[in-house]
Amino acid sequence: MGLYRAIFRYTGMAALATTAKAVGIYGALFFGALVLFKWDGVPRSVGLIQPMLFLLLVGASRALARIWLAGNTARSRQWEGRLLIYGAGDAGVQTASALAYGCQFALLGFIDGDPAKIGRTINGLDIISPSDVREAVESMGVTDILLAVPSLGRMRRNEIIASLRGLPVHVRTLPGMADLASGRVTIRDFQELDVEDLLGRAPVPPDQALLARNLADKCVLVTGAGGSIGSELCRQIVFEKPRRILLVEHNEFGLYTIHRELEGLCQENKLAVEIVPLLASVSKLGRLREICQKYRPATVYHAAAYKHVPLVECNPSEGVLNNVFGTLNMARAALESDVEYFVLISTDKAVRPTNVMGATKRMAELALQALAGSRTIDFEELDRRPSIVTPNRTVFAMVRFGNVLGSSGSVVPLFRRQLHEGGPLTVTHEEVTRYFMTIPEAAQLVLQAGAMAHGGEVFVLDMGQPVRIMDLARRMVQLSGLTVRDESNPTGDIEIQVTGLRPGEKLYEELLIGDNPEPTAHERIMKAREDYVQWEKFVTVLASMRHAAEQNDDTQIRSIFGEYVHGYGRRELACGDATVA
Repeated sequence: MGLYRAIFRYTGMAALATTAKAVGIYGALFFGALVLFKWDGVPRSVGLIQPMLFLLLVGASRALARIWLAGNTARSRQWEGRLLIYGAGDAGVQTASALAYGCQFALLGFIDGDPAKIGRTINGLDIISPSDVREAVESMGVTDILLAVPSLGRMRRNEIIASLRGLPVHVRTLPGMADLASGRVTIRDFQELDVEDLLGRAPVPPDQALLARNLADKCVLVTGAGGSIGSELCRQIVFEKPRRILLVEHNEFGLYTIHRELEGLCQENKLAVEIVPLLASVSKLGRLREICQKYRPATVYHAAAYKHVPLVECNPSEGVLNNVFGTLNMARAALESDVEYFVLISTDKAVRPTNVMGATKRMAELALQALAGSRTIDFEELDRRPSIVTPNRTVFAMVRFGNVLGSSGSVVPLFRRQLHEGGPLTVTHEEVTRYFMTIPEAAQLVLQAGAMAHGGEVFVLDMGQPVRIMDLARRMVQLSGLTVRDESNPTGDIEIQVTGLRPGEKLYEELLIGDNPEPTAHERIMKAREDYVQWEKFVTVLASMRHAAEQNDDTQIRSIFGEYVHGYGRRELACGDATVA
């Protein structure tokens, strides 16, 4: 039966079952021999008693060997932490089994809110009530708590995280059990709490009909496809089964990465979607025209932009050429090839901006609003030469939202890196607040908003309540099992430093210029009422702005912003060694 091949220190139920099977076969043969040969002085009851004793001795010897060997291994281990598992269900028990063979954590017990489980044990480990967690942490020296409650809803999950926030423990979450079982991840891959946990707000499930309306069996083009938002748009789009998706990206490595990822998704999910990687810059109108004329996309999502506020503040001309005229170039190429829908990914920083980046995004919005409001488009004044009047058959729309958690340059990856390095965490101002949304939720809402467009709308995503960045920093420190070092706790682990507002940065972000946004068919999408300038007048403004940008005339650029971008704040902002007005 191969019992001699088993490794005693890892002996479990499978080995015990094999032992029982072997002894059962032996017992049947032994009892049969007693009945058949009828040996004198040997009662037939021996045929039952002896195999039972044999099973006890064989099983007990192996169990004792396992306990002794496992005990020696445990005593020699250098534990990385002392762990409680929150959740005594299937996921928690499977994780405990995986931990038994690991070398990182000493498992001390389970936490569960089910009254039927509290006070009982699993493999000798107690199940305690959530109300007793604080006492258990102090008495047992717990360093880590692992959430193993995959079936819980977001609201209940957030309540659990909030209850653990004040404890000196590192709170983490469980990898997928399929990954754990297949060996793709190990116990070392316990994950930090995801951005939804930090946000504390449950995403709204998408409307599948809206998602697929402008995507299914169509050719879809995404600019900035290698960026944080652009790449997530591509991931969401590919699952709606378009005929073809065009990835327009200026960064070679970013394009290579998203192209490979999407090909893998299509192969894994058996999706018949053609993925076309296209190296191109939105500043080159000819290249964009060539792409649109060749592939004839039905829907365009324009996510390409310079978005880092301090960098654009120091380079306003490049910000204008990329964010304003890159958008206009893509819009012109779309008009000339009769694209059905053109959706601009905008930002809350376009509302009463105090920075160049926000002002460029608002100018891009104004340009698209002007295009949407005109039946025929003439670019003669902008090109300084006669041009063909283009009939407008394209529906233009803009979707405006705030910060996305986890994107490049986002505060959450920055804080995690600073925590890993031992601090300090840097916050620009104690009172600075931001709206936040996860990347997948933002991308889904962009796709749904674009499907509701009729022409010229500025859609605004409901991002819930703004989050105070100082509170987010404190929350991340506490959930890492550390304490904040401040005046009230000078011996804390991590300091939070206030560095001062960066060039062009606002304390508070807004989503609306006007008031009274209109509701839409989706509870998280509103429609803003924003004034704009008619194309016949605005094209002259664009011509002046492009001339100023090409001449690197920052003063003239800011003067145009001050005249046409509502609420643009002109103030002295330090930018490196220079000072910009």
